[in-house]
Amino acid sequence: MTMQPPSADVVQSLAPTGRLRAAINRGNAVLVQSDPASRTLTGVTIDLARALGERLSVPVDHVVFDAAGKVFEALKRQEWDIAFLAVDPVRATEIAFTAPYLVIEGNYLVRADSPLQTPEEVDRAGNRIAVAAGSAYELHLTRAIKAATLMRSPDGREAMNRFEQDGLEVVAGVRQALQNTMAIRPGLRLLEPPFMAIHQAMGTPAGRAAGAAFLGGFIEEMKASGFVAGSLRRAGQGDVTIAPPAR
Repeated sequence: MTMQPPSADVVQSLAPTGRLRAAINRGNAVLVQSDPASRTLTGVTIDLARALGERLSVPVDHVVFDAAGKVFEALKRQEWDIAFLAVDPVRATEIAFTAPYLVIEGNYLVRADSPLQTPEEVDRAGNRIAVAAGSAYELHLTRAIKAATLMRSPDGREAMNRFEQDGLEVVAGVRQALQNTMAIRPGLRLLEPPFMAIHQAMGTPAGRAAGAAFLGGFIEEMKASGFVAGSLRRAGQGDVTIAPPAR
């Protein structure tokens, strides 16, 4: 069922400046892709932001970041109106999230000759895990890891560099990004199964009640209509799991 047109309160809540400022994390290759020649951004979050702007009848401005942690930090500076982030208890204190629209996986990557064979073996004294600070998996591992050491870097690329250059035992990341690395850097392997499911959602700063309620209905419509699935296929991400309807 198509949603009712947004009220003036909804538009004011989501685009108080008259423009919809959408935080875009180009560090997540599942959500955003970039054309090296034109530097044009495409992907499911770009498509969702555009569709929301059309629904609100306001222009969309992309506020681009290279890591999810930097998106969250920018909230304190009031730099965006909507964002595409994984749901996490730390973030949920300051962001009103929709139900998820995607479920992606967090995996560990090790060298082919590593003695580590399962995710459970990673959390042992002496193992160092490279992670991107502020990412959904870093927030999760901060709570979950008891004996291993988390080695935080500003973003996923720096985490991978640190894993390689400093000889760390493990690097954590989104499955697709790690698989992309494996395709160009031989001698690496994933530990199975994934250590977490990452639930990607839309969000708006806490306190924007009218906007948050509208976003919730919007994302459910985008899932049910096939919009999200179609966007993922066009982006070459058709193997990503669409989240089930909200309960």
